[in-house]
Amino acid sequence: MTLAQRSVRSAGYTIASSGFQALIQFVRSIVLARLLLPAQFGVYAYAASLVMLTHALPGFGMGAALVHRARQSEGETARRVHFTLTVLFNLLWVAGVGALAPWFIPPQNRWVLWTILLSRAAQHLTGTARVTLTRKVAFRRVALLDGSRALLTTLTAIFLAWRGAGLWSLVSTDILAALISLAGFYLIRPVWRPRFGWERETAAYLLDFGKRTTGGIIILQMLDRVDDLWTGRFLGDAPLGFYSRAYTFATYPRKLFASPINQVVSGTYAALKGKPKRLSQAFFRVNAFLIRSGFFLAGLLFLLVPEFIHFVIGDKWLPMMTPFRLMLVYTLLDPIKVSTGNIFIAVGRPEILTRARLWQLGVMLLGLFTLGPRWGIEGVALAVDIMLAFGIGILFWEARPYVRFSVRALFGAPLLALGSGLLLAWGLLVQLVGLSPWWSLAVKMSAFSGSYAILLGLLEGRHIRYWWHEGKRFLLKKTTP
Repeated sequence: MTLAQRSVRSAGYTIASSGFQALIQFVRSIVLARLLLPAQFGVYAYAASLVMLTHALPGFGMGAALVHRARQSEGETARRVHFTLTVLFNLLWVAGVGALAPWFIPPQNRWVLWTILLSRAAQHLTGTARVTLTRKVAFRRVALLDGSRALLTTLTAIFLAWRGAGLWSLVSTDILAALISLAGFYLIRPVWRPRFGWERETAAYLLDFGKRTTGGIIILQMLDRVDDLWTGRFLGDAPLGFYSRAYTFATYPRKLFASPINQVVSGTYAALKGKPKRLSQAFFRVNAFLIRSGFFLAGLLFLLVPEFIHFVIGDKWLPMMTPFRLMLVYTLLDPIKVSTGNIFIAVGRPEILTRARLWQLGVMLLGLFTLGPRWGIEGVALAVDIMLAFGIGILFWEARPYVRFSVRALFGAPLLALGSGLLLAWGLLVQLVGLSPWWSLAVKMSAFSGSYAILLGLLEGRHIRYWWHEGKRFLLKKTTP
């Protein structure tokens, strides 16, 4: 099988697995939200955030170094050295986070931190085998393991929650995920048999390569986790439970359609390096689709939040309604941020991305300490939204030398369609006051969806017809002998 065939097949496995995982985890989130208390989610989210904040340290970017084609990354010696350093760094990481635990975690909750920490360390030990498959562009086993892990951890967590296990139902997902990874990579038809080894030149190469990438990864993890840590530290377990569930549910649309697309287009951008016109076309078309679909989903969810909470996860989650709506900005903007960031990776300027993330971190910390004490979890969500919008602005500004695009063409039509759809839906609800929740749901969905589609069709009908014919032509070309 050629490299191109392996790449296409691996992309198919990855996209299918990502969609399956997102769907399974969405079901798990709904069921557990009905069975568990907000404070229990808060305790778990706080401990997990403390672990994930430093999650990049034990890997130290050495996986990317082993994937990179170089003399020092070839052969069995490189894998043994990578595994040896991974074990050493994991021991140091566990000891370091464990030493910090008394400063951040109350005694009754430290078992949660230790369980998550040790489970994650065990998963890190499979990194050498995972990278071995990545080098071969063979993702079938990885996709199957990731899908199996999502399904089995979901079934276990739901069963334990139903039996009244409380926090253990959440912690069990980490324990089982570690066991499945270890068995899938090292016990069942092992990808590679773990062995220790040392070679000074190889170790120096892995560490030097890793130190150039780890900083950016840690900053990204801080952007994802600092808001949870701040909320748990200053507002408490129950507010963090509401905030973490609002974030989780608001970002599922991104996981379902935007993340797989961005995984694929990162390779497309890299292939078009040095071809500015085609790179600009690809950038515009990808982001135009992400914006139009994202605006539609965010607007629809914004309207349907009361019904979603009432019918799906239960009225005990009503305090998360406003943070949920504020976090829908993630549905709008985060996929665009990722897509734009891939441009800098493709053209070999990752330092621009790191610099933008540093600015974002500063803006978010300022927002947390100014808006959080005043407005609670609503202020935290607003601080995250401001951080994200600020980062998008920086990335768009920095992308100008590499891609040509119009912000007005990207955002103008979907923004008008979003506004008209929301106004029409709210206007109808005001006129039809007293509707049952089911009728309210139907009116919101039909009014917003119809208005959004009609206005977008009037403003961009020519472009939509072009994309439709191009997609149909591509599919026919691929399926016709």
